[in-house]
Parts: sequence; structure tokens; C-alpha cells
Amino acid sequence: MAGFRTKAIHVGQEPEEVTGAVAVPVFQTSTYAQKELGAEVQFDYARTINPTRLALERNLAALENGEFGYCFASGMSAIVAALSLVKTGDHVIAAGDMYGGSYRYFARVLSEYNIEFSYVDMRDIANIDHAVRPNTKMIYSETPTNPMMNLTDLGELASFAKKHKLISVVDNTFMSPYFQNPLDHGIDIVVHSATKYIGGHSDLIGGCLVTNRSDIAERVKFYQNSAGAVPGPWDCWLLLRSVKTLAIRMEAHSANAQGIAEFLSTHPKVKAVFYPGLPSHPQHDIANKQMRGFGGMIAFETGSLSNAKRFAAALRLFTLGESLGGVESLVCHPVSMTHGSVPIERRHELGITDGLVRLSCGIEDYEDLLADVKNALEAM
Repeated sequence: MAGFRTKAIHVGQEPEEVTGAVAVPVFQTSTYAQKELGAEVQFDYARTINPTRLALERNLAALENGEFGYCFASGMSAIVAALSLVKTGDHVIAAGDMYGGSYRYFARVLSEYNIEFSYVDMRDIANIDHAVRPNTKMIYSETPTNPMMNLTDLGELASFAKKHKLISVVDNTFMSPYFQNPLDHGIDIVVHSATKYIGGHSDLIGGCLVTNRSDIAERVKFYQNSAGAVPGPWDCWLLLRSVKTLAIRMEAHSANAQGIAEFLSTHPKVKAVFYPGLPSHPQHDIANKQMRGFGGMIAFETGSLSNAKRFAAALRLFTLGESLGGVESLVCHPVSMTHGSVPIERRHELGITDGLVRLSCGIEDYEDLLADVKNALEAM
């Protein structure tokens, strides 16, 4: 089997048949000419299928070692597609610590349709076991979680889900397919916000879902066409271009984050650092078992809201922004930004305090990023 970098550059991206173009063209069309009435055709309408999107779907499926890939207009659209597999009266066990937008969709949208959710700490499989009900249909996890960088043991989760005949879903956005492949551990569905590391340049919105199960693929494909939350061909083309450099970008993200996390862990003004690449991370052994690198995301505790504000204001290379995974470094304050929709009591339970800061380490020169962080800490 080809290596990751080879697959990223070649799978789904063979030279175009008519002209021999090496880059997949942007098929900017809404419909396709059909030769005769009643004839079977592959391409009929662009919501259903588009050659540029098809190339991207094949590529991303290959990178996740999956058979079936489906692209969506946003990461949330991909999550919505995964949750379309449950119905009124069903119960979902979800990670207690996860992206605020996912929690908002579960708690404030799907709950209105009488889909029940239990939010548990998935660091211990016993918590999942205790949450199972007769109507449980799905387990939804993030690993690492956003923003606390907690890990779920993918092998344990997959085995548990299979034993109880539950669909397992993992949001793999933080690691990207380069550092982690949940399907390899037996997970049923992996989702990504392709806006983040897969896109990598802060210039598009997208999402994807990959599975090896044909029964799930059939339902997701039907949902994709019926709901219509698909990306346009230009976004697909940008993602295809971006994914070619995913491997080298992820190596740079991870190297920068590792160095900054190690520095933060020794600084007297920093109360705690959350990064799975640190030996002090309580799940460092699990990280080594299921991840090939530790990624570009760090969370750390400044001690107070005023400290977090002073730190963010003093940064010059880290831009204050909501997203992550771009080539440029970003700083985020989860309480007031990504996790503002999570109730305050729940945030406190999860450790998402007013003083918590999240860094998305870009691919700038490490020495420059480190100097920026040092200067900002001095301002606290």
C-alpha cells in the first residue's frame, strides 16, 4: 500500500481524461448533458455528484484508510450527517468534553426532536458502560477533546461499541488523518472539520465523513443527496490542493507545539498545560499507542480571566481567532469563544475556566513563536 504522502498527492487525482491535466479541474456546473432519455449516467446533477468533489471524497477516504468518503459544506454538516443515523426516541452517549458547536447541536437542536444524550468522561470506558440504556444507538467521541486534550482509547471504544451493537463515531479533527486513523482501531465513522488541518490555510469551510461500513455508507450517501449540504467545486479544489501538503504541515505544527508545550510546562506563571505530547499528560501512554504525532493544539491555564486577556493582548504572531489548524498561529479563549454555548456549571466541571487559553500552533519559525509566547507571559 502506498504511503500517506503518496496517497495525498495521487489518490483520486489521476490526470484528467480529456486534456491530461495533472491538477483535477474545477467542474463548475450544476447539471450534465445526458445522451438519451432513460440511459444510465454517472453524472446527472451537481448536488448529487460532482467530479471535483468525487476526487476529494476518494482522496480523503484513502487518507483515513476508509472505503467510503463523503464531503459536506462544513464540519458541522458532517457531524449532522453522522447523527442522521439516529432517530426520535434514540439515545446517544457523547463525550462530556467536546467542541462547543457539537454540544450546542446535540443539546439545543436534536434534543428538541426527543433524541436523548448522556455526556460522559470517556477517559474511562466504565463511564460509557454505566451510561448505556436499552435505547442507546451511538457513541460519539472526540480524541483529543476540544479544548482539554483528553483522550479516548480508540480500541477500547470500538470493542465496547461492537459488543453492544452501537455505532461508534470519532471526531478526528485535532489529529488529522496524518497523525491518527480511528477506523484502523475499529471505529465505524470518522468525521472532520476540513476547515481546520485538512484545509490548513484559513480560507475555506468544509467537512467530511469516512466509513468502512457499506450499510452506513448507503445511508450517509442518501442523506448527503437529500439534505444537500454539499461543498461547491471550488472549495473541493482548494481542499485537494491543500491536502497535498498535509503531511509536511502536520509535522511542522506538531514540532512547534511540542516545543511550546514543554516551555509552558516549566514556566512559573502557567498553572497547568494540556498537551498529549508531554510525558506529564496522564494519558501519554494512550497517545503513544494510537497517535503517530501529538498535533498542533495546546491548552493551558493562566489562572484568571484578567491573565488570559493580558496574555492574548500581548501576542503579536498568534492572532486572536475562533478557528484552528491554519498555517498561521491562533490564540483562542474557549469560555468567550468556542465554548460560550456550554453552560457555566458544565464548563467548570470540565475544567474550562475563565483563565484557560487554547493555542493553535502554526508553521512559522519556532524561535519566533516561542519569543512571542515568552513576551506575552511577561505581560501577565
